[in-house]
Amino acid sequence: MAYKSALRISFPSQLAVLVLASAVGIPAVAQQSQPSASSQPASTVQSDTTSAPQQPSATTANTPAKEGFWGRVNPFASKKWVRKQTTPINDRLSELDEVNAKNSSDIKDVDARAQAGIRQAQTTADGANQTAAGASTRAQNASGIAQGASGHVDLLNTTVNGLDQYSEVSEQEVKFPHGQPILSPAARQQLDDVATALNGKQGYILEVEAHSPGAGSVGIQNSERLAEAVKRYLVTEHEIPVYRMHAVALGNAHGQADVDSKPIRISSVNVRLMENSLAAQAVPQPQGVASSTGAERP
Repeated sequence: MAYKSALRISFPSQLAVLVLASAVGIPAVAQQSQPSASSQPASTVQSDTTSAPQQPSATTANTPAKEGFWGRVNPFASKKWVRKQTTPINDRLSELDEVNAKNSSDIKDVDARAQAGIRQAQTTADGANQTAAGASTRAQNASGIAQGASGHVDLLNTTVNGLDQYSEVSEQEVKFPHGQPILSPAARQQLDDVATALNGKQGYILEVEAHSPGAGSVGIQNSERLAEAVKRYLVTEHEIPVYRMHAVALGNAHGQADVDSKPIRISSVNVRLMENSLAAQAVPQPQGVASSTGAERP
């Protein structure tokens, strides 16, 4: 009985000892089951060391080192370990922020310079357009002035070319029946008509051509007295300017205006009114102003 009771008492204790032994033995068995480099014979390790230097395995070099019991991710890691792992990342993030900030500043600087350059180019282009417009206006004005000058030059050339071009307007033949330089009433009337036709005219001359039937110097001298009598009457009675009268004493010779070549049988003076068409285009003088024929007689 005593043996059985002792046996009953010790059985639970033995069961507890077995459970404890199995709990301790399992890790030991697992450790023995893993191959270990230290389990190799010392002679083999020594022979490998002496034969060639041991090269690190690529698998060992590429395999990241484990930290802690739980590997790279350690749920029970300390703050120091976490800070050590995150500090490089924070540094790179700060460096990236600085680079981004610098790039943004550079972009803004480049954009500001580009806008300033565009505004300056636009201002320069506007100034160039205004200058071109002003130059075009001045060129058009110069072209108009040049055309006006060309037309004026043409007009001057025409005027100059026509200064000595006279055309006959009228002709009066004043006769002296007795060959004496005395004007008859009919001759005076003829000269009055000539002077009346000259009122308000510009650019005219009077050709006074005297003829006498006498031959040689006698005829010439006689015709000179007749021409002087006509000129004297026009100057004294009608105030015709002397520079507008051109007289010639031909005696019994024929002038260029004579159509026929009949012999001169009577003393006479031909008075021709010659007018320059260009000078005649001048504006007439107002009344009360002395004309080319002289002041108005009372």
